[in-house]
Amino acid sequence: MVPVTILEPAVKSYIACSGILALKVLGMSLLTGRMRYKKKVFANEEDTKLKDSVVKYDDPDVERIRRAHLNDLENIPVFWVVGALYLTTGPSDEVAVNLFRVYTAGRILHTLVYAVKPLPQPARGICFGIPFWITIYMGVKIISHYMISL
Repeated sequence: MVPVTILEPAVKSYIACSGILALKVLGMSLLTGRMRYKKKVFANEEDTKLKDSVVKYDDPDVERIRRAHLNDLENIPVFWVVGALYLTTGPSDEVAVNLFRVYTAGRILHTLVYAVKPLPQPARGICFGIPFWITIYMGVKIISHYMISL
């Protein structure tokens, strides 16, 4: 295993991008709540104190944001694990920093084109696909690095 220190640019980039992504995941809850209040549609009876608000489980605008949030919950934790393991392979700082930055930018853009200002395909597919393939790339690098050393 390659020693990893917090002084390395790649590690600093990973930590910064991880913090940004964590805030992004948390922000999705706020975005969902904002849309629920705007549309006056809630998932629980006790939340319907606003005038003319209702319990509704299938509002398309709320569900779009929830799907984007679920997509984050399915992909970002995997990035956290794979990104941390990738750092142990001794990648070049330049490559690792760029992978982390592009991944983070892609996930933010994914939310923008999916939940904030929906755009037609292939915008969402590209914004999903690039970070997805970055995670795959890092995973393959981890496997190849450690399989060779067995």
